[in-house]
Parts: sequence; structure tokens; C-alpha cells
Amino acid sequence: MGNPKAFLSVPRKEAGYRPVHDRIHDFGEVEQTLNSNDRRTQASRCMDCGVPFCHWACPLGNKPPEWNDALFKGDWQLAYELLTTDNDFPEFTGRICPALCEKACVLNLMDHNPTTNREDECAIIEHAFSEDYVQPRIPSRNGKTVAVIGGGPAGLAASTRLNQLGYKVTVFEACESAGGLLRYGIPNFKLNKAIIDRRIALLEAEGIEFKYNQNIDSTKLPKGYDAYVVATGTPTARDLSIPGRELNGVYLALEMLSQQNRVLAGMQFKNNELVNAKGKDVLVIGGGDTGSDCIGTANRQGAKSVTQIEIMPKPPVGPEDPNSPWPNWPRTMKTTSSHEEGCTRRWNINSLEFLGKDGKLTGVKVQEITWEPNPEGGRPIMKPVGKPEVIKADMVLLAMGFLKPQHPQFQDNVFVVGDAANGASLVVRALASGRDIAEEIDRKLSH
Repeated sequence: MGNPKAFLSVPRKEAGYRPVHDRIHDFGEVEQTLNSNDRRTQASRCMDCGVPFCHWACPLGNKPPEWNDALFKGDWQLAYELLTTDNDFPEFTGRICPALCEKACVLNLMDHNPTTNREDECAIIEHAFSEDYVQPRIPSRNGKTVAVIGGGPAGLAASTRLNQLGYKVTVFEACESAGGLLRYGIPNFKLNKAIIDRRIALLEAEGIEFKYNQNIDSTKLPKGYDAYVVATGTPTARDLSIPGRELNGVYLALEMLSQQNRVLAGMQFKNNELVNAKGKDVLVIGGGDTGSDCIGTANRQGAKSVTQIEIMPKPPVGPEDPNSPWPNWPRTMKTTSSHEEGCTRRWNINSLEFLGKDGKLTGVKVQEITWEPNPEGGRPIMKPVGKPEVIKADMVLLAMGFLKPQHPQFQDNVFVVGDAANGASLVVRALASGRDIAEEIDRKLSH
């Protein structure tokens, strides 16, 4: 620990976002970067706590005190080696992880200004790529093979770990490129897809084989492999079955998000196939990260207005959550870069009916509700408040999460991983699940 008093004298400094008037016109990454000097100074704020709650909070068991210390001392290569001991893809988590480690940081308890772990790890891995610290690692083979069904974060994590253990890994991906929701769900303004391409090229150089446009039925897995990893994510989005659902203008969130990413990758669509918000009043139903991504995308496409509604109550405002105290994750009001770009937000709103004319959406009938305790326990009871109203909209994006998939009874050499096993969750949890399943497969096949 090079500077034990830095947390007292150095204030937290974030890289921040590009100005709204600049970023709203393109899909380039919104987050900026600090120079190397500032980055090292920020790393010095880590207190090397006796009980590192950051390590406890991270699903990967990341060790920020170790690599922050190396970063502060200017040993970027050591910082990279320490970081990648636990995290196979810090270039992903350094951009899109909500940073559970930061919320559990002791500095967050003291003054709500934790160490900038997420930005630090992104800086470390980008420096490692620029300095060619990141090189293909070609393992010796053990003669055994594994098929990974799905090239999202969990499948990629399992693949790279198994590959390094000597297994010949083949990834079967249903889409035209690997990445899963990293590629087809998260907008480019949060994660440039060249970052994914760079990693996939490295994995291929290390011996992993990718087969694309392979829509594998989980009941008919490809034959000839010693083990199988089912990493198909949560493909079924939660729908909203209310009157008018069939109207033109009502879409699932990923219909828009995945298409926009494909357009940016050069794919072309017919005009009647485009899910585009240009000139439209857009209503986003769902208050989570996917809903936020829809807001940012709609604004970039030129939406006339954007409104977001959520059926749950408004979260507490402020850094502390009395129902989830430190070091747990605080479920407080979150304002994203997309919200800053223009959006009306409302809570405790229930959708009753999609309204339309000549088959086209014109609005949504909604009603304010309240939640009351259930006298029998369990989920609170939803009760209407006041009269229904109509929100004008000619595009609705349903961003209400995903259904946990159901799987058949698999043989004991088939392992379900990530969101496919646990339901929709964070990318960092998917990476941890992929790593853990690789270790489990290795134990099984090594005996």
C-alpha cells in the first residue's frame, strides 16, 4: 500500500460522460477516460482494508486492493496479471458492471465516495491490450472435448477456462456472431462491439472453435463430446398480454436493441422491418437497465418524446437504502446516462390497454396504483388509485425482464450455466457461473 492516507486527501474523480449535446447524435461510447496520472491517483484511494468487502461483494471474488496497489505504483503489467486471475473479461465488466464492489467499499460507508474500481479495471485491461501484455495462451491438450451451446458471457467464460485446462472447446452460437446480450442487447454507446470482436479473435487464436448460425435444440445436443455446457441465456422476454397487444408499434425491447446493433454492424433491413423511433412518441414499459437502454437508443434514433413507466414504487432517493444497508447493494433511485439525455419517468403505473386506430398504436391506457401489505403475507396487493388515463404513444417498448428458462432432464455430462440456469442477472454473475462450471467439469472429467 503505497499511500496509506490517500483516501483522506484525494477526492473521488470519475471520468464522466461525453456532453449530452455531443453523444446524443451517435452510438459511440458515452463514458470518457482519465489520463494515466489521474487513474493512478484514483487507485491510491484504495485503503487495503483488513476485511475487503469489495472482494466479498464481487461474484468473481475480484481483489481490488491488490491490483489497485499495483496500478498506483505504475506496474500496469502486474495489475493486469492480478486482475485477470479472477476476471477473464475485465474489458466487459469495466464498462457495464454496476460495480457491486464499489457499493461495498468501506469508503462508500464512510462518505459515499468509494474507490473507482470499475473504471480502474477498465483502464488496466485497455493499457494491457495497448502494450501487448495480452497474448494468446496456447494450452497443451488433454484429448477431451467440450461443446458449449451459446456464446454469451457465461458460455465464453466457461469456454476460456476449459480451453486453458486443455479441453478442445467448440462454441455453437445461434446468431451470426458471439457475445450474446453483450452484442445484441447492450447498446454500442455502453459497449463498443469492437471490444467483443477483439476478445473473440484472441479466444480463436487460443484454440476455441466458434460455429455460428447454429440453433441447437437442447434435447438434441451434438454428438461426440465428453461434456456439454448449456449457456443459452434467457431467450424469452416477459410479455404484456393486455388488449391491443397485436397493434403495430408494440415491440419487445430486444427487437429494437438487437436490430439497432445489427444495423450498426452493417446489416440492412427493409423499411417495413425497421423498429425505429424517429419522430415518434415512445413509451418504455419497465424501469430496469434494459428500459434505460431503450431510452438511449430511442433518443439517438430521433424520438419525438420518451416516457418510461414502472409498475413498482419509486426507489428511495439518496445513497443509502434502509432496507438494504451497507455492504449490501442499495436499491436506490438510479439515473443513467440515458435518463440524462431526456426522458419522463413515472412509477406505480399499471398498463391496462394498448389503444390504436387502423391497426396502429396511438396510446396506452394506464392507471396509477398503490401497493398494500398482504394480510396473508407474501407479495403486496396492487390496488388502483384514481381514474385511468391515456399516455400518447405510437411506439411501445416492453422492457419487463426475462422468463427463467425450463430445461429437460439432462444427462450427468450436461451442465447448465449462467442465466440459463439462474434466470436473468448481471454479466459479472454470468462470468462467475461460467468459471465455476468449468472447474466442475474439470473435476468430473479428471476422475
